[in-house]
Amino acid sequence: MDLVSPAHVLLVLVSSLVLACLAQEKDYTVKEEQPENVRIGNLRRDLDLNLDPAVRLSSPLQFKPVYKTGDVPLVRVEANTGEIFTTNHRIDREKLCSGVFAEKRCYYEIEVAVLPDEIFRLVKIRFLIEDVNDNAPLFQSTVINISIPENTAINTRYPVPSAFDPDVGLNGIQHYELVKSVSEFGLDIIETPEGDKWPQLIVQQNLDREQKDTFVMKIKVEDGGNPPKSSTAILQVTISDVNDNRPIFKDSELEVNIPENAPIGTSVAQLHATDADLGSNAQIHFSFSNQMSAATKRHFAIDGSSGMVTVKQPLDREVTPVHKLIVLASDGSSTPSRSTVTVNVTDVNDNVPSIDIRYIINQVNGTIVLSENAPLNNKIALITVTDKDADLYGKVACYTDHDVPFRLKPVFNDQFLLETAAPLDYETTREYAIRIVASDRGTPPLNTSAMVLIKIKDENDNAPIFPQPEIQLSIPENNDPSTQLIKISATDADSGHNAEIIYTLGPDAPDGFNIDRRTGILSVGKRLDREKQERYSFTVVARDNGSTSLQSNVTVRLIVQDLNDNSPAFTHPEYNFYVPENLPLYGTVGLITVTDADAGDNAVITLSILNGKDNFLIDPVTSVIKPNITFDREQQSSYTFMVKAVDGGQPPTTSYAKVTINVVDVNDNRPVFVIPSSNYSYDLVQTSTNPGAVVTRVFAIDNDTGMNAELHYSIISSIIITSRVSPRGLFAIDKATGNITLQEKIVAADHGLHRLVIRVKDLGQPESFHAIALIHLFVNDTVSNATYIQEQLRKSMETPLDRNVGDNEVTPQASGYVIVVIAIIAGTMTVILVIFVTALVRCRQTPRHKVVQKGKQSGEWVSPNQENRQIKKKKKKKKRSPKSLLLNFVTIDESKPDDPTHEHINGTLDLPVELEEQTMGKYNWATTPTTFKPDSPDLAKHYKSASPQPTFQIKPETPVAPKKHHVIQELPLDNTFVVGCDSLSKCSSTSSDPYSVSECSCQGGFKTAGQITTRQETALKPPHYGTLCGTARSHRIKINL
Repeated sequence: MDLVSPAHVLLVLVSSLVLACLAQEKDYTVKEEQPENVRIGNLRRDLDLNLDPAVRLSSPLQFKPVYKTGDVPLVRVEANTGEIFTTNHRIDREKLCSGVFAEKRCYYEIEVAVLPDEIFRLVKIRFLIEDVNDNAPLFQSTVINISIPENTAINTRYPVPSAFDPDVGLNGIQHYELVKSVSEFGLDIIETPEGDKWPQLIVQQNLDREQKDTFVMKIKVEDGGNPPKSSTAILQVTISDVNDNRPIFKDSELEVNIPENAPIGTSVAQLHATDADLGSNAQIHFSFSNQMSAATKRHFAIDGSSGMVTVKQPLDREVTPVHKLIVLASDGSSTPSRSTVTVNVTDVNDNVPSIDIRYIINQVNGTIVLSENAPLNNKIALITVTDKDADLYGKVACYTDHDVPFRLKPVFNDQFLLETAAPLDYETTREYAIRIVASDRGTPPLNTSAMVLIKIKDENDNAPIFPQPEIQLSIPENNDPSTQLIKISATDADSGHNAEIIYTLGPDAPDGFNIDRRTGILSVGKRLDREKQERYSFTVVARDNGSTSLQSNVTVRLIVQDLNDNSPAFTHPEYNFYVPENLPLYGTVGLITVTDADAGDNAVITLSILNGKDNFLIDPVTSVIKPNITFDREQQSSYTFMVKAVDGGQPPTTSYAKVTINVVDVNDNRPVFVIPSSNYSYDLVQTSTNPGAVVTRVFAIDNDTGMNAELHYSIISSIIITSRVSPRGLFAIDKATGNITLQEKIVAADHGLHRLVIRVKDLGQPESFHAIALIHLFVNDTVSNATYIQEQLRKSMETPLDRNVGDNEVTPQASGYVIVVIAIIAGTMTVILVIFVTALVRCRQTPRHKVVQKGKQSGEWVSPNQENRQIKKKKKKKKRSPKSLLLNFVTIDESKPDDPTHEHINGTLDLPVELEEQTMGKYNWATTPTTFKPDSPDLAKHYKSASPQPTFQIKPETPVAPKKHHVIQELPLDNTFVVGCDSLSKCSSTSSDPYSVSECSCQGGFKTAGQITTRQETALKPPHYGTLCGTARSHRIKINL
């Protein structure tokens, strides 16, 4: 065959550069003699195979080793993970690399294909086999004989045949020693340039054959392994008669070249040696040393007399390129001389290239079966061409001999991938016989060829086709079962079995639908309900009958038409709403939610109230119930009516729901202190009182109920009146019981009169009310000076809560100005009082039915007995004089002190009532309520209250406004509400009275917490305060009579 052209070689080189990305190399290191399943590495991680998410793979990532036929695999590569493990075939370095010299490394190579074709690459893995110390050094003979003349000089050295160890490096021979030595001889080791260690016997004393002619010793050789391995041999030294001179080689080292095709008997080298002795002592004999390998001895021979080295067996450079011959020259009695001959076997083009085919696609009876749908660049086999010759004789070109839709792509040196180069068509060509040719560059070139058989498999490459991608259908609900919807049909361009179509419903098809497998008629086998599901969307699959079937899908969209088969549905059969009694006209009571499962006009719902139209109305858009009246819980605590819902279908359907509206009380009462009964009292706390002891207590009540009546106590400030300093937290109060306890042991600095400002607060929502009381504690052993204590009490009562006792004292120079200012203020307040009383009298002249309605607010939870009701009716018939009206708002304290010249009556009007008239009110404890209104709701189910039920009669008052409700808070749609305070009833005091508060709550008119009475006091009289609430402004008037 013709020589490969230079252009062909250039093309191969260029292709190798282009396809470099397809080939990678990876090196690993593994020790020999490892057991099975020892992990060596991870090919996927070590190659950094980060898959591009945008690349769609035809099959999962796979690692497939490509072995030669008949190879015993020494490593195993996991196909899915790329993990590399050892196999049950142990790696033996000495066997794997038997022809490798010690200074060279030993490698084991395999190729791994990374599949599929979208990410294909060929990886050449080289395993560097590390030597382990698995071989002991051995002498070639168990007995070593050496002859030494008796006249040998001291320190003369004689070579000892060395041992052989197939291990390398530190595991090779490292040390020789004489185990059973004699004084006449010693042992030394010399190292050759190649790293070999040769033992030498040293004569240490004069020898005398007549005295002793034989010495027997033991020589030991040891390697450097851990642990080291060793062996021994018997070293026998014979003392010979005098032979003065040993042979000498002309060349101690010689290197020659010989072609590997040299015939048997070809002269390799002629060795020359001389001996200065005469006679028989000068006769030289040539021989090979025992240190030569057995293979070298088989290939070469030496003439013992002439020293001519010849070829004994045919040479093969590819097996052993270099031979080392160790030739000994001996005169028969002395130690032989040594010469090393290195024979380099040169190459000749005597090897035909070899082709090794490793199939990536599995064979079937020696033939590759390839689908006609195989993609381009589909990898079929790895072709490896080798030539054992060297240099140009070993360069091999590989190609196919004719035009086929396949090509060879070079990946490594002398390795090619056989892959598809064009689309395949079974109908055109069903089988390919590809002849692969490998040719070297010798003169003449040698070549070889191999055949690859590929059969093309016919595929079902045409899928059924629907005429449209989507089918739209509609059907009225409540249909008859087994109703046929449509006949679905598809076509297939294939023929035979590949064109036979089977129709099935897709996996997303709901229950109740069926399709005929052959005809494609789609039917529904159940009664459809639009309210459960209005739209159906599923797929119909058309699959051909090919061996590898193909299929196509069409989407069926079915709309179920509505019929008026559902009545309106309320979310609850009965609605219960809770509203505050101050809810305004047309405020929000609650939301009625009604739905209709139908659609369109069938779902248009109209709501109406059947038996409560006069009191309530319902918004047609929002379905919110609104009151057409004002609520009064005392007159009617609940309302019940029916709501009707009608849809717009033909014929229409109707539903009903029951609505109950419960009127709930609001937080409109302040807490009232019962203990202490007066802010002017005090308690003695002896200095011997132990910490933790209860020194006094406070107690308050609230006319509200539930959370509005749950009270918490707290100390908001405290001061020692006598020393004008704040105490050190000496007292504490229990927020639930009102018990005041001593916290620390009393010291001298604590003596004196303590003033504690106690606040009680209810938990009403959205706004809580509170009241304040003063507690005086006199810390001393006894009450020795009552007058002094009374004076301190007076100062405490005259001092505002926001100032210390004594801060309001003025200097004598400023007293004149103070008197003038007080006189002006007193005159102004007198005029205001007259105007206020006149306005109040006119306001009380309102219709009687409004008075009665307002009077019910003070008795929200307690119903008076029949006797008290009769008394109330009699009192209502009496007309009140202006004086009695004034007494309802003014508390007049009359006193008769010892000094008649200072007799006076103090009266105070204050808004709001904080300490005396509101917080220490008087109650009729003899009146105990025993019944409630029959129609009152049981709010104990909805509110938690820790307060006791009041046991006194609350007297109603005359309202000051014609309407009960002033502030309206509209409920949210979920009927969650909170009770607010009437903003018109909030009062803020602008006076400097220390016991007034900045807010109060009055429901439409003026209310007192209890009966206002005139109190007679015999001690010093503190100022008293009352509360007056109006609709616009509030004033405080202090009257000195």
